[in-house]
Amino acid sequence: MLGAFVRAFKTPDLRRKIVFTLAIMAVFRLGSFVPAPGVSYTNVQQCLNGLDTQSDLLGLVNLFSGGALLQLSVFALGIMPYITASIIIQLLRVVIPRFEELHKEGQSGTAKLTQYTRYLTIALAVLQSTTYVAVARSGNLFPSSSGACSQVIPDDSVVILLLMVLTMTAGTGLVMWMGEMVTERGVGNGMSLLIFTSVAATFPTSVLAIGRERGWGTMAIVILVGLLIVAAVVFVEQSQRRIPVQYAKRMVGRRMYGGTSTYIPMKVNMAGVIPVIFASSLLYLPGLVAQFGDPTSDWVTFIRNTFTRGDHPAYIVAYVLLIIFFTYFYVAITFNPDEVADNIKRVGGFIPGVRAGRPTAEYLDHVLTRITLPGALYLGLVALVPLVALVAVGANQNFPFGGTSILIVVGVGLETVKQIESQLQQRHYEGFLR
Repeated sequence: MLGAFVRAFKTPDLRRKIVFTLAIMAVFRLGSFVPAPGVSYTNVQQCLNGLDTQSDLLGLVNLFSGGALLQLSVFALGIMPYITASIIIQLLRVVIPRFEELHKEGQSGTAKLTQYTRYLTIALAVLQSTTYVAVARSGNLFPSSSGACSQVIPDDSVVILLLMVLTMTAGTGLVMWMGEMVTERGVGNGMSLLIFTSVAATFPTSVLAIGRERGWGTMAIVILVGLLIVAAVVFVEQSQRRIPVQYAKRMVGRRMYGGTSTYIPMKVNMAGVIPVIFASSLLYLPGLVAQFGDPTSDWVTFIRNTFTRGDHPAYIVAYVLLIIFFTYFYVAITFNPDEVADNIKRVGGFIPGVRAGRPTAEYLDHVLTRITLPGALYLGLVALVPLVALVAVGANQNFPFGGTSILIVVGVGLETVKQIESQLQQRHYEGFLR
């Protein structure tokens, strides 16, 4: 594998792509530490000490921004508005026929949907940046009674607040542009690599924090458990059910075409990390609603004792059930058995033992339903790793090898390595796996 990396850097055009990608990732990390205009960097750092940043949806967004959100930096919103816009546009394909028609038009339709995604990203960035600035101005961004936490924005004049909103929105636009440039001129998917950079950047500090707070022996155990989790996630992410497809022979002029066989790869985890994000977002809503209620009322007390504690049994059960539901929901949206069956029939293909057309669609739907269940249970199990860490070693605040983070790191890492390997094989080199 190391030899393959050396050969990748020895290839001039591939080396330029890798260097360009690394440069964009470095600029992205640099912008995560540059505070927005009007922000007191000293007060923010005082409020961040000892803060549990993985307890709710705000912690999830902070994870995707590489810790930039709670530092109120230029790239505070990170790539989250683009992720949200992409999911919304994808879901709207189900309810808006025009979007589905654009999706089927090919490259021109995809370009139009991408343009809509960009516009929605900027709109969401304005909305989210305004919300975060307002929360930070009120002193509620950090749950602490410290005077520094209420003074993260010393000058809260209208001009300063508008400048902060404009800066964070422009930062989101710049991050979106950098991601598209990596996709076009670099290696791998740009947006995914920026998320990978944000998540992976928190690993060293989290592991060292466990070593300082719980002892170096506990840190070694956490690293060992993390490696085992990574190996298990890689195994499941690579697992797939291959549906064989054969193509009938046909004469075109004087030449015969077809007669070949291939397969449809159906991954065990076709939904990726999206169900975990949806479940975390939905479980955050009860606690958000409870903030507007009477603190002494029974229902507010129940919600605070149940849905704001990650170790509560009701929270764990609801979390897993929501992940399973959203896994089936998202897979049903992204994989259409009827469309796949029509495409197979159109090019003269068939699944051995299954008639073309409607029977093929029913067969694919049956296989998809059965293979999605272990994928959903796997996502629920991985998402519970930080909660298990809380009970086992009390390292929930700093435990990096679980939930959303490990799924993102492993998934993006595997996809990027595959792209580098394919480019090496195009140049008659051996890949990473011999």
